[in-house]
Amino acid sequence: MFEFLEASKNVLGINERNLVYLRRYNKKRGRKIADDKLLTKKILKKAGILTPEVYGIIRNDKELMNFDWNKLPNSFVIKPKCGTGGAGIIVIFGKSKKTGNWVKADGSQLSVNQLQLHITNILDGTFSLKNKSDFAIIEERVRMHPVFKRYSFRGIPDVRILVFNKVPIMAELRLPTRISGGTANLHAGGVGVGIDMCTGVTTNAILYDNIIDRHPDTNLPLSGIKIPFWTQMLRLAVKAQSYIPLGYMGIDIVVDREKGPMVLEVNARPGLAIQIANLEGLKGRLKRVAGIKVKNIERGIRLAKDLFGGEVEEEIEEISGRQVISTVEYVRFYKIDGTKGPLCKVKIDTGAYLSSIGKDLAFELGYKDAYDYFYSLGFKTVFDDLEEARRVMNEYRKKVARHPDLLGIALAKSSVGVGRELRPLILLNFELSGVKVKSMCTIADRTGLMYRAIIGRSDLKDFLIDPLKKTRKIF
Repeated sequence: MFEFLEASKNVLGINERNLVYLRRYNKKRGRKIADDKLLTKKILKKAGILTPEVYGIIRNDKELMNFDWNKLPNSFVIKPKCGTGGAGIIVIFGKSKKTGNWVKADGSQLSVNQLQLHITNILDGTFSLKNKSDFAIIEERVRMHPVFKRYSFRGIPDVRILVFNKVPIMAELRLPTRISGGTANLHAGGVGVGIDMCTGVTTNAILYDNIIDRHPDTNLPLSGIKIPFWTQMLRLAVKAQSYIPLGYMGIDIVVDREKGPMVLEVNARPGLAIQIANLEGLKGRLKRVAGIKVKNIERGIRLAKDLFGGEVEEEIEEISGRQVISTVEYVRFYKIDGTKGPLCKVKIDTGAYLSSIGKDLAFELGYKDAYDYFYSLGFKTVFDDLEEARRVMNEYRKKVARHPDLLGIALAKSSVGVGRELRPLILLNFELSGVKVKSMCTIADRTGLMYRAIIGRSDLKDFLIDPLKKTRKIF
């Protein structure tokens, strides 16, 4: 999937990000503030922006030895003052009455001595930028908002919002998983979910740069989640940029079940995986807002919603120009050489993100060589263990992409039972209700199933679905 996105001219690469945007728009003072969590908190507090409460600061070995652990509440977070990428953060969820030890998200326990050893590593600069000596911050643990409870594994989700020129340009919900150990860190195995900038509703989801439909632990669909306090979050993001001199920045926001949105931290060098979760490059969005005079916060929010959002919810019933289709439709597929292929009765499946065609139909359309190449590589394709699936995917993704007709590997719910399945991902053209669609589609074994293909919601953006509408041929 990342290889496919990289082919787009709108994708922002790391060198261009650094040279064109970070160097030009992010001044030294702004970077200094963002890299210092205590200084960030101080400035945001002065701006009236809520951040997690600080319970204690440990600056040296003497303060560590004299620190009174009994004054802490039963749950808290330990983090380095100048940490990067989520490294060095420990989240404590409670205290064991039996042992007196502190309990982490995964149920494991840490003694005071173990916590002191971890803080010693923080002081030594193990987790800080350039390994410089650091401080340890002990702060409030955010209580999860009910909306996210079903979608998180023993951790607190956060929302990363990118802001440029006081306009929020892209956002991503980051969800903890079992693999990530209860943290929302995408590099550790957290799930990233794109967010529509207008409605605050989730769209696409990724795990290790690969598109998924459902949360790997809960099996719940990841699209359609309404982010609470969405407009308030956008307001916080723009306001934070007004007080911190960074023209291009990432802002991480959490939602506490009692206090509402709080800014967790500000990032002067936000990563680029957010483009994959949104299936869109950043470059085009950055160019659209560069040089615009944004007079106030509300103007920045309005621009974000108008330029980068989907349909406003209250206007959905008034949409014009979109075809109304049934849950079963006839689709004209096109062969790999561009000529017309068969007309097939297919299932419109909004529960699936990607469309999928059966291997027999794929062969008829000219993808047999691609299919045979994919399976000739000899790697395992059906898994009970998601981590194993990820390892195999990472090992073979480049080899798969060498075939000119394959985009890569897609991770999907297994068609042969429980678990997950790795499938070939292709670029496919078809026509539905008079609308031509260019699709990123998987090939699956649909032997014995009623329909030769299913059309997923990634290909249904130009349609409205009426379950009561009768199926009719349109060609």
